[in-house]
Amino acid sequence: MRMKDFMTPDVPALQPGDNLRRAVELFRQTRLDGIPVVNEKGFLVGLLTRVNLFDALLEGFDLHKTVDDFLTRKVVTVYLDTPYQEVVESVKTSPVGMGVVVDNNNRVRGVFTKVDMITALFRESDLLSARLRAVYQAMHNGIVSVDEAGCITMLNPAAELLLGVREKDVLDKHVASALPGLDLTGVIETDRGEVGKKCLVAGRALLVNSTPIADNGIIMGAMAIFQDLTELEQVAAELESVRTLKNTLQTVLDIAYDGIVVVNKEGMITFINQSLADFFGFDPGDAVGRHVTGVLENSRLHIVARTGVPENARLQQVGGSYYVVSRLPIVENGQVVGAVGKMMFRNLEEIRELARRMDALENELNYYREELRKAGGNHYTFDNIIMVSPSMINLKREALQAARGVSTVLLRGESGTGKDLFAQAIHAASPRRGGPFIKVNCAAIPEHLLESEFFGYAPGAFTGAQRGGKPGRFELAHGGTIFLDEIGDMSPGLQAKLLRVLQDREFERVGGTRPIQVDVRVIAATNRDLEDMVAKGDFREDLFYRLNVIALAVPPLRERQEDILPLVHCFLQKYNSLCGMNVSDLAPETIEVLRAYHWPGNVRELENVIERAINFATGGIIRVKDLPAYLSRVDEPAGKRAVVANYRDRLGEAEREIIFSAIKAAGGNKTKAARILGISRSRLYEKLKKLGL
Repeated sequence: MRMKDFMTPDVPALQPGDNLRRAVELFRQTRLDGIPVVNEKGFLVGLLTRVNLFDALLEGFDLHKTVDDFLTRKVVTVYLDTPYQEVVESVKTSPVGMGVVVDNNNRVRGVFTKVDMITALFRESDLLSARLRAVYQAMHNGIVSVDEAGCITMLNPAAELLLGVREKDVLDKHVASALPGLDLTGVIETDRGEVGKKCLVAGRALLVNSTPIADNGIIMGAMAIFQDLTELEQVAAELESVRTLKNTLQTVLDIAYDGIVVVNKEGMITFINQSLADFFGFDPGDAVGRHVTGVLENSRLHIVARTGVPENARLQQVGGSYYVVSRLPIVENGQVVGAVGKMMFRNLEEIRELARRMDALENELNYYREELRKAGGNHYTFDNIIMVSPSMINLKREALQAARGVSTVLLRGESGTGKDLFAQAIHAASPRRGGPFIKVNCAAIPEHLLESEFFGYAPGAFTGAQRGGKPGRFELAHGGTIFLDEIGDMSPGLQAKLLRVLQDREFERVGGTRPIQVDVRVIAATNRDLEDMVAKGDFREDLFYRLNVIALAVPPLRERQEDILPLVHCFLQKYNSLCGMNVSDLAPETIEVLRAYHWPGNVRELENVIERAINFATGGIIRVKDLPAYLSRVDEPAGKRAVVANYRDRLGEAEREIIFSAIKAAGGNKTKAARILGISRSRLYEKLKKLGL
């Protein structure tokens, strides 16, 4: 507590030259025991007290006499932030019962009296009492307080609940009679506390800690804090149950026929079962704490712990023989914290036959998945999006939260970052997951067909129209989600109609007269700067704010390099299956090249690079020579670049640079870029997809 908290502010002041009449008027007005006298700059000159005034009148001076000769010059002054204890020490030396408060510039800001100080103490005491009461009320443990005679003065809600009594029913009653079994008389008489005492009170076994309450060495009562032993016994029982379960699992894993090993994120072994230890001929205790590569031959478990990419039913050579192993990452709170590996000690021919049957089943499953994707148009969830970087994990958390509602979502980010995957994942995680997911690429549909694609057309709307008319994408998305990709390429006229749909949830077909109401959630995506387009008048401001309800920015790949390696391993699995290859890893120098590249085409470009590298790889590992030539020449001066021997590579790079320059010159507008290049927009999109831009 500081001076400014209890002073009397804004008091009137006298000035040198004021007469006694003026002083009398101010004393009558303020009822203060003293009035500060300040000069024209607001600095303190002195203090005129009531005693000073009475002395002047008793000496016979009339009321026209100035106050200058009657001032107390030695005045206690304190600053606004002076602590209460310092004020107390200052007042002890004051000849008058009040002081003056000044600011850091020594200008008078108020006064304080001993009454103010006493009032402040009472207020502080009340506040402290309220805080202590709040603590008592909120505590989980039961509390009972008694006075020096052993009579109850306080019982908190936890004690009421635990003992089955009400505070008002036991107040002022002796604790031994009101709560038999809880006697604090010995604590009061001996002035010694008791810790960990077991008592039976109201049929409940309690663990009680009690202590005397003393004031200046005088015993004023005692307090007991107690906890139900039943809760502690339950916790102990649960711990014992966990310990038993751990021992059971340890036994099960040790007698399992398969070998099992667990490593942490750094690849250090934290558990190895007896079967695997017996197979390799060492003691499990000797292996724990060592790196897995120093214990198990040709192990890749540390790689799985680093990348988070599982490896199922792989062959591992041990001592000249091959064994089937599976390696799975251990994930905790979205983070890979280690990996577990399992080795099967079975005949390899049995495993091969099982693998052939599994391949057949997997091919059949992939066929049905593809058919389902074609029918429903939605096959991505958040589990399909590879991510380990903090920015992407945070984006996933925000997208999951956004998926719960029905508000419009605007996905922003460069081309190839996976905005369409997030759109499908949001739909799959939303309450509308059972409804349709309709995707519209606003840049791929010719402008004169956009309106009919969006809203459909009525019978006979134009020459060549279907006889019964045609529903639009919004109509098809009723009860589900519509994804408007490349929203920044929409024409101004269609922007106005889209705004009406978002506001009124209804539209009319082209050539129709009947309004159609729809229940649709809109997810839009763009790689353009909509704020800049709004400023230039190329995009409606009201539509922008209607779309920008929940904005999610998908970061480019160059800003989340942690995701490059997991994505690479994901693409390896995908194209190994599609191309019939068996490329399992990348050389260290290859990884460095991938990390050093700036990836203007983002994840889409990375996938194309890995697909190309798998086709060019001659062994089970991708090397730098298997990558496109432009990746390894990113940081070299132009004069030192090696001549590309392959004609197609050189032609593709030249085309890539031309298209990239055109898009840059068009400010990211693909329509303008196509116009600069002299090709159609659909042709430009084909080339962008081919080149991974």
